[in-house]
Amino acid sequence: MKTFDFTHATSVEDAIDAATAGATYLAGGTNLIDLMKSGVEQPSALIDLRRLGLTSITSTPARGVFIEAGVTNTALANHRLIRTQYPVLSHAILSGATTQLRNMATTGGNLLQRTRCPYFMQPAFSACNKRNPGSGCAALHGFNREHAIFGASEECVAVHPSDMAVALAILNAVVHVQHPDGRRSIPIGQFFALPGQTPAVDNTLQPHDLIVGIELPPSKFFNHSWYLKVRDRHSYAFALVSVAAGLQIDDDVITAAALAMGGVAATPWRLHDAEASLIGKRPTAVAFDAAAQLAMTDARPLAQNGFKVDLGRHSVVRALRLAAVDRDAQVAGPPS
Repeated sequence: MKTFDFTHATSVEDAIDAATAGATYLAGGTNLIDLMKSGVEQPSALIDLRRLGLTSITSTPARGVFIEAGVTNTALANHRLIRTQYPVLSHAILSGATTQLRNMATTGGNLLQRTRCPYFMQPAFSACNKRNPGSGCAALHGFNREHAIFGASEECVAVHPSDMAVALAILNAVVHVQHPDGRRSIPIGQFFALPGQTPAVDNTLQPHDLIVGIELPPSKFFNHSWYLKVRDRHSYAFALVSVAAGLQIDDDVITAAALAMGGVAATPWRLHDAEASLIGKRPTAVAFDAAAQLAMTDARPLAQNGFKVDLGRHSVVRALRLAAVDRDAQVAGPPS
């Protein structure tokens, strides 16, 4: 590992000043430190954010919730406001990583974690446009079983690994960012970036932007939602396919719906056509099957991941079936 300077930020402004001078933000470090150990990331300086006190979860005047960026994944998943108003977010977080990692990982850092594509994670592989722009994409014609079936390009076929972000996508979360010139907000649907011709760019943050929190508007789906994660082993693995599903059901009719998939693209992948197909329908197997067919219409599988198309279709159906069950009849969430 390359040697580096290390300091603690005493304020948000102090952190941004340090970043402007060349330091890299360090929150929980559960992804960044691994990348530094392997040589993927080689910062010359780290600015530690853990003393900033950004650890609150509070109700907003709009009757939503504001989650500060330093809140750990464990604290977020187990918070009363999240479990009662946004249970799909709790489900998603508890589906990821280990208890020890969730105790360290932060809300802001979770959004910024890098892909786990093996060609990106190992500098011994020279061809990775995300790590080394212009070098090619080894996964495109190499081992790509776990890679994207939506939104990929010839430059990169990696997927984003976050479970939390998939749930945030159906909740219409807003990311609040502090910049040297002031604060701005970014809707979650505009936060992540598809690879296109610039796969090294993961999101729409500007240099030195610091995530200070995530705002959740009031949710229509607190009584009918589910996060389904399909993976090679039951625990401590990234998703091959995941689905966050939210429904509003009035008098046995779906009046609002939101669907997003994980493990299939460089961003949480919203299924807008499938959502629209559900409105006005009864929550039946026929309606769910039709939505699932629409969900996978634009899938473009690679040589080794064609199974994700069928797996995705079945996963959408199962997530919708579980979401349609009244929450009082559901278990509180997946085991941690």
